[in-house]
Amino acid sequence: MILDSLKINTLLKRLRERYPVVKTQLDHETAFQLLVATIMSAQCTDNQVNKVTKKLFAKFADPATLAQAPLNEIKRIIYSTGFYNNKAKNIKACAKAVLENYQGVVPRDLESLITLPGVGRKTANVVRSAAFGYEAIVVDTHVLRLSLRLGLTDKKDPVKVEFELMERIPKGSWSDLSLQFIYFGREICDAKKPSCDICPLYDICPTRGKK
Repeated sequence: MILDSLKINTLLKRLRERYPVVKTQLDHETAFQLLVATIMSAQCTDNQVNKVTKKLFAKFADPATLAQAPLNEIKRIIYSTGFYNNKAKNIKACAKAVLENYQGVVPRDLESLITLPGVGRKTANVVRSAAFGYEAIVVDTHVLRLSLRLGLTDKKDPVKVEFELMERIPKGSWSDLSLQFIYFGREICDAKKPSCDICPLYDICPTRGKK
Protein backbone atom coordinates (compact mmCIF):
# COMPACT_ATOMS: atom_id res chain seq x y z
CA MET A 1 0.00 0.00 0.00
CA ILE A 2 1.40 3.37 -1.09
CA LEU A 3 0.81 6.35 1.20
CA ASP A 4 -1.25 9.25 -0.10
CA SER A 5 0.04 12.82 -0.04
CA LEU A 6 -1.77 13.65 3.22
CA LYS A 7 -0.10 10.79 5.07
CA ILE A 8 3.25 11.66 3.53
CA ASN A 9 2.90 15.19 4.91
CA THR A 10 2.05 13.70 8.31
CA LEU A 11 5.11 11.44 8.12
CA LEU A 12 7.39 14.36 7.27
CA LYS A 13 5.95 16.52 10.04
CA ARG A 14 6.42 13.85 12.71
CA LEU A 15 9.95 13.05 11.63
CA ARG A 16 10.83 16.76 11.72
CA GLU A 17 9.41 17.00 15.24
CA ARG A 18 11.40 13.99 16.42
CA TYR A 19 14.63 14.86 14.60
CA PRO A 20 14.64 18.63 14.04
CA VAL A 21 18.41 18.83 13.51
CA VAL A 22 20.12 16.11 11.49
CA LYS A 23 23.57 15.80 9.98
CA THR A 24 25.85 13.11 8.63
CA GLN A 25 27.53 11.03 11.30
CA LEU A 26 30.75 10.76 9.28
CA ASP A 27 33.48 13.01 10.69
CA HIS A 28 35.15 15.24 8.11
CA GLU A 29 36.67 18.68 7.68
CA THR A 30 36.52 18.95 3.89
CA ALA A 31 34.38 17.72 1.00
CA PHE A 32 37.22 15.43 -0.03
CA GLN A 33 37.41 13.85 3.41
CA LEU A 34 33.66 13.26 3.37
CA LEU A 35 33.98 11.68 -0.06
CA VAL A 36 36.66 9.28 1.19
CA ALA A 37 34.74 8.49 4.39
CA THR A 38 31.59 7.73 2.42
CA ILE A 39 33.42 5.37 0.07
CA MET A 40 34.80 3.65 3.16
CA SER A 41 31.39 3.40 4.84
CA ALA A 42 30.07 0.64 2.57
CA GLN A 43 29.19 -2.36 4.75
CA CYS A 44 30.70 -0.61 7.77
CA THR A 45 29.33 1.44 10.66
CA ASP A 46 29.87 5.19 10.77
CA ASN A 47 31.48 4.82 14.18
CA GLN A 48 34.12 2.43 12.84
CA VAL A 49 34.74 4.62 9.79
CA ASN A 50 35.31 7.62 12.06
CA LYS A 51 37.93 5.70 14.05
CA VAL A 52 39.74 4.81 10.84
CA THR A 53 39.53 8.18 9.11
CA LYS A 54 41.00 9.84 12.19
CA LYS A 55 44.17 7.82 11.55
CA LEU A 56 44.01 8.05 7.76
CA PHE A 57 43.50 11.83 7.59
CA ALA A 58 46.23 12.45 10.17
CA LYS A 59 48.66 11.21 7.50
CA PHE A 60 46.83 11.79 4.22
CA ALA A 61 44.34 14.65 4.57
CA ASP A 62 43.95 15.80 0.97
CA PRO A 63 43.94 14.50 -2.62
CA ALA A 64 47.65 15.27 -3.17
CA THR A 65 48.93 13.30 -0.19
CA LEU A 66 46.44 10.43 -0.54
CA ALA A 67 47.14 10.03 -4.25
CA GLN A 68 50.83 9.55 -3.40
CA ALA A 69 50.24 7.28 -0.41
CA PRO A 70 51.51 3.68 -0.68
CA LEU A 71 48.56 1.42 -1.42
CA ASN A 72 49.63 -1.12 1.20
CA GLU A 73 49.71 1.57 3.86
CA ILE A 74 46.16 2.66 2.98
CA LYS A 75 45.08 -0.98 3.19
CA ARG A 76 46.71 -1.35 6.59
CA ILE A 77 44.99 1.72 7.99
CA ILE A 78 41.50 0.94 6.66
CA TYR A 79 41.66 -2.84 7.19
CA SER A 80 39.00 -2.86 9.92
CA THR A 81 36.33 -1.33 7.67
CA GLY A 82 36.07 -4.51 5.60
CA PHE A 83 36.56 -5.00 1.85
CA TYR A 84 39.76 -3.07 2.39
CA ASN A 85 41.48 -4.17 -0.83
CA ASN A 86 38.78 -2.69 -3.06
CA LYS A 87 38.23 0.33 -0.86
CA ALA A 88 41.93 1.17 -0.75
CA LYS A 89 42.24 0.95 -4.53
CA ASN A 90 39.17 3.12 -5.03
CA ILE A 91 40.24 5.70 -2.46
CA LYS A 92 43.70 6.09 -3.98
CA ALA A 93 42.31 6.19 -7.53
CA CYS A 94 39.63 8.66 -6.48
CA ALA A 95 42.25 10.97 -4.97
CA LYS A 96 44.25 10.81 -8.21
CA ALA A 97 41.16 11.56 -10.30
CA VAL A 98 40.19 14.56 -8.16
CA LEU A 99 43.76 15.83 -8.36
CA GLU A 100 44.26 15.31 -12.09
CA ASN A 101 40.78 15.97 -13.47
CA TYR A 102 39.45 18.60 -11.05
CA GLN A 103 42.60 20.37 -9.85
CA GLY A 104 42.23 18.85 -6.38
CA VAL A 105 38.71 20.24 -5.87
CA VAL A 106 35.81 17.82 -5.39
CA PRO A 107 33.21 18.53 -8.09
CA ARG A 108 29.72 19.52 -7.02
CA ASP A 109 27.62 18.08 -9.85
CA LEU A 110 26.32 14.53 -9.77
CA GLU A 111 27.50 13.69 -13.28
CA SER A 112 31.12 14.52 -12.45
CA LEU A 113 31.06 12.88 -9.03
CA ILE A 114 29.88 9.52 -10.34
CA THR A 115 32.82 9.36 -12.74
CA LEU A 116 35.18 9.11 -9.77
CA PRO A 117 36.40 5.61 -8.79
CA GLY A 118 34.29 4.06 -6.05
CA VAL A 119 31.58 6.73 -6.29
CA GLY A 120 28.00 5.80 -7.13
CA ARG A 121 24.82 7.83 -6.82
CA LYS A 122 24.52 7.23 -3.08
CA THR A 123 28.02 8.46 -2.29
CA ALA A 124 27.66 11.39 -4.70
CA ASN A 125 24.40 12.44 -3.08
CA VAL A 126 25.91 12.25 0.42
CA VAL A 127 28.67 14.63 -0.67
CA ARG A 128 26.33 16.97 -2.55
CA SER A 129 24.01 17.17 0.45
CA ALA A 130 26.37 17.22 3.45
CA ALA A 131 29.34 19.05 1.93
CA PHE A 132 27.69 21.42 -0.54
CA GLY A 133 24.18 21.93 0.81
CA TYR A 134 22.23 20.60 -2.18
CA GLU A 135 18.96 18.81 -1.60
CA ALA A 136 19.49 15.13 -2.40
CA ILE A 137 17.90 11.78 -1.64
CA VAL A 138 20.48 9.32 -0.31
CA VAL A 139 19.20 5.77 -0.63
CA ASP A 140 21.18 3.64 1.80
CA THR A 141 19.95 0.45 3.48
CA HIS A 142 17.89 2.36 6.07
CA VAL A 143 16.20 4.58 3.49
CA LEU A 144 15.50 1.64 1.20
CA ARG A 145 14.01 -0.47 3.99
CA LEU A 146 11.92 2.30 5.54
CA SER A 147 10.65 3.60 2.21
CA LEU A 148 9.25 0.13 1.54
CA ARG A 149 7.89 -0.39 5.06
CA LEU A 150 6.25 3.01 5.23
CA GLY A 151 4.62 2.82 1.82
CA LEU A 152 6.64 5.50 0.04
CA THR A 153 7.56 3.07 -2.72
CA ASP A 154 7.08 -0.50 -3.85
CA LYS A 155 10.41 -0.58 -5.67
CA LYS A 156 13.54 -2.37 -4.43
CA ASP A 157 16.14 -0.94 -6.79
CA PRO A 158 17.94 1.98 -5.03
CA VAL A 159 18.03 4.19 -8.15
CA LYS A 160 14.32 3.64 -8.85
CA VAL A 161 13.55 4.36 -5.20
CA GLU A 162 15.60 7.56 -5.35
CA PHE A 163 13.66 8.87 -8.34
CA GLU A 164 10.31 7.84 -6.89
CA LEU A 165 11.05 9.61 -3.60
CA MET A 166 12.13 12.69 -5.54
CA GLU A 167 8.69 12.71 -7.16
CA ARG A 168 6.72 12.12 -3.97
CA ILE A 169 8.67 14.12 -1.37
CA PRO A 170 8.89 17.95 -1.51
CA LYS A 171 12.41 18.94 -2.59
CA GLY A 172 13.05 20.98 0.55
CA SER A 173 12.76 17.78 2.61
CA TRP A 174 14.99 15.48 0.55
CA SER A 175 18.26 15.73 2.48
CA ASP A 176 16.67 15.83 5.93
CA LEU A 177 14.41 12.86 5.19
CA SER A 178 17.37 10.70 4.18
CA LEU A 179 19.10 11.45 7.49
CA GLN A 180 15.89 11.25 9.54
CA PHE A 181 15.30 7.77 8.16
CA ILE A 182 18.80 6.75 9.25
CA TYR A 183 18.15 8.05 12.78
CA PHE A 184 14.68 6.51 12.80
CA GLY A 185 15.90 3.16 11.50
CA ARG A 186 18.50 2.94 14.23
CA GLU A 187 16.24 4.11 17.06
CA ILE A 188 12.80 2.69 16.22
CA CYS A 189 12.42 0.78 12.97
CA ASP A 190 15.07 -1.89 13.29
CA ALA A 191 15.45 -4.28 10.36
CA LYS A 192 14.75 -7.44 12.38
CA LYS A 193 12.76 -6.18 15.36
CA PRO A 194 10.98 -2.85 14.79
CA SER A 195 9.67 -1.17 17.96
CA CYS A 196 6.12 -0.70 16.71
CA ASP A 197 4.82 -0.19 20.27
CA ILE A 198 6.63 3.17 20.53
CA CYS A 199 6.58 4.18 16.87
CA PRO A 200 5.26 7.72 16.20
CA LEU A 201 4.27 6.62 12.68
CA TYR A 202 2.34 3.52 13.76
CA ASP A 203 -1.09 4.81 12.78
CA ILE A 204 -0.06 5.62 9.21
CA CYS A 205 2.32 2.72 8.62
CA PRO A 206 0.86 0.21 6.13
CA THR A 207 3.07 -2.61 7.50
CA ARG A 208 2.55 -1.93 11.22
CA GLY A 209 2.93 -4.96 13.40
CA LYS A 210 4.85 -6.82 10.71
CA LYS A 211 8.57 -7.43 10.44
